[in-house]
Amino acid sequence: MDPVIIVGAGPVGLALSLALAAQGVPSVVLDEGSGKDEPRPARSVVLRADMAAMVERLGCTTLRDEGVRWVGWRGMRRRQVVRHLTLDLGLGGTEEWSEDPAAPSAPAAPLHIPQHALARGLRDAIAHQKLIRLVTEARLDTIEQDPDGVVAHTRGPAGTWWRGSHLVGCDGARSTVRKLLGIRFPGRTAVERHAVAALRTELPWPGEALLHRQPPWRGAADEITARPLPDGVWRIDWLLPPRGDLVTPDALVGRIRETLAGWCDGVTPPYELIDTGVHTLHHRLARRWRVDRVLLAGDAAHLLGAVGTQGLDEGLRDVDNLAWKLAHTWHHGASERLLDSYQSERRAAVAHRLRGADQSLPVLRGGGGLRTYLPGATRGHDALLTDGHVGRGPLGAPPAYPHSPLAPPYTEGRTPVGTPEGAPVEDVRVTAPDGTTVRLRDRLGQGRLLVLLVAPGTGVWDRRHWRGAGVMPRLEEAVAALPAKAEVLVTEAYPGAPAHAVLLVRPDGHLVAAFAGVHPEELYAAADAARGGSPTDDPEDEQEDEQETGTEDGTDPGAKAAAKAGAKAGTKAGTKAGAKAAAKVGAAGASTGSDRTADMH
Repeated sequence: MDPVIIVGAGPVGLALSLALAAQGVPSVVLDEGSGKDEPRPARSVVLRADMAAMVERLGCTTLRDEGVRWVGWRGMRRRQVVRHLTLDLGLGGTEEWSEDPAAPSAPAAPLHIPQHALARGLRDAIAHQKLIRLVTEARLDTIEQDPDGVVAHTRGPAGTWWRGSHLVGCDGARSTVRKLLGIRFPGRTAVERHAVAALRTELPWPGEALLHRQPPWRGAADEITARPLPDGVWRIDWLLPPRGDLVTPDALVGRIRETLAGWCDGVTPPYELIDTGVHTLHHRLARRWRVDRVLLAGDAAHLLGAVGTQGLDEGLRDVDNLAWKLAHTWHHGASERLLDSYQSERRAAVAHRLRGADQSLPVLRGGGGLRTYLPGATRGHDALLTDGHVGRGPLGAPPAYPHSPLAPPYTEGRTPVGTPEGAPVEDVRVTAPDGTTVRLRDRLGQGRLLVLLVAPGTGVWDRRHWRGAGVMPRLEEAVAALPAKAEVLVTEAYPGAPAHAVLLVRPDGHLVAAFAGVHPEELYAAADAARGGSPTDDPEDEQEDEQETGTEDGTDPGAKAAAKAGAKAGTKAGTKAGAKAAAKVGAAGASTGSDRTADMH
C-alpha cells in the first residue's frame, strides 16, 4: 500500500511521520529546505507535560538534554510577587491541582526547549526509522486526488511525482497545500508583538519562569516574561505597543539592561546576548482541515499563541489526534466518520482557544475603564495569564472532545469518574500485560484502544493470583471480542472511579466511556463508536435514514441512532456477548437517545 505523504519537515511534520511509523505506517516527508535547522535560541517552544511525554515516546532525546522543566512559576505586579507556584517536575504531573500547600498535587511542569533542538531530536529519531523517507529540496507544486490515493508533484534538483494513500499539509502558515486546495484562512494579523532576546545571565529565581506585569522602572514594557533554558540561558519577551516603532539593536540592549537592573536591585549583572528577534502573534483558523484524502495540521491549519509560545503545542495535539486515525484507516480501512472526526474535534478545540484569547486579551491588555473599579479584577487577570502559561484555563488547558462524532450513545452501565467523557485521562500508574508497572501515558500512541480496570489491592497481590480471578477473565474475553485492537491495563485507583470500574481510552489518551463493572455489550458498542463504525458505514446515509425514520414514526432520530449502534454491535461481534448487543444496547439507546441528542446541542 502507498505511504502517507507529509508536506513540511518542521516539528509537526516530523512528529507525524514518527507517530505513524510507531503504528506501522510508512511515510514520505517532503522538505523544501536543506534538512538543516539554523540554531535560534530565541525561537523556543513550550510543551505541556502530556505533549512532552508524547514527543519522548517518539524517540526524541533532545528534550532531556536541551530542554528544561521549570521548577516554579512567579507572577509579579509592579514590585510585588502576586502569585508563586511550585511545579511538579515529573513527566506525569496532574491536570487537577490545588494551590493549597497541604494538597498533594501540583501543576505539571511545562518543558521549554529551543525549536531547532526539538527538530534535530526528531530528525535523529527518523534516522533510525526504516518506514520514513525524508526528501530534501522538494517543493510541492501540484496535488491530484483519485478514489484510491493522492499524487503530488515536487520541483527541485530531481522533480518527480509521488503517490500516497493520503497527504497531510504540515507546511506552515503560508501552506502550499492549503493554497492548492483553495481553503480560506481567515483571522487577525499582528494581534500582539514581542521583542525577544536569548541571553546567558544569573537571575534571582533560578529555574523559575516569571511573568512581570507593569514593572516599576521607566520605559518598561507593560508585560515581561522570562523563561529559563539550560546552561544559564533565559528567553525574555517584552510586550510591544500595538503601533510602536521598530525594535532597533540599541533599543533592545537598553531594554535588556533596564530589565536586568530592575530585577537585580538596580545593578545590571553580567550577561551574554546570544540571539534576538521579534515575535508577532497572528490568530487564524482554516475553514476546512480535510478535503477527501488531503488534510492540514499545525500552522497550516491554525495560528494562535495567546501566551506567546504554545502554537507548536497545539500542532502536536493535531498529530496526536490524527496519527491513530490515519493508521487505523491505512491498516483496516475506516468509515468517513473517523477521519472527519479529526476536523470536528481539533478545529472546534482550536476555535475555542482562539475565542478565549480574543475575548480575554483586550481586557488583559487594556488599561483603566471598568476593570479599575472592579474588586479583585487585577488579581483575576493575573491568574488567567498564569493559568495559560502553566496549562490551565481557557488560554492553556488541554482540549476535551465532549461532542465528538466518535462519542458512543449513553447506556445504563456507564458510571461517572473524575475525568469527563472526551477529556484526557489522568496519568495513573498501571500494570501492563507483561506484568510491568508503567505510567498510563507510556501505553498511548500505539494505535490500540486501552481498557483500564480499577482494581484496588492488585498492587499487594501476586499477579498470578488476580489475573485469573474476579472480573479479569470476563473482561479479557470481552476485550478479545472488540471490533478494534485493545489492551487491558489494571490500576489500583483512578480519580473519582469506583472499584471494578472499566474505562475505555482512545489511543490518544481521551476517555471514551467508563462503566460500572464489566458490560461486554456496552463496551463493544463504545469501541465500535470510537473507531467510527465499520469501514462500510456512510455517515451521510445514516443521517438520511435517521431523519426519514424519525419523520415516519415520530421517534427521536437520536434514539434511532443509538438503537442502530446497538444492532451493529450485535451483528459484528460474532460472540455471545455481541449477540446480546442488539437487544440490550439498542433498547438502552432508544430510551436515552433523546437525552443524548439534547446533550450534543
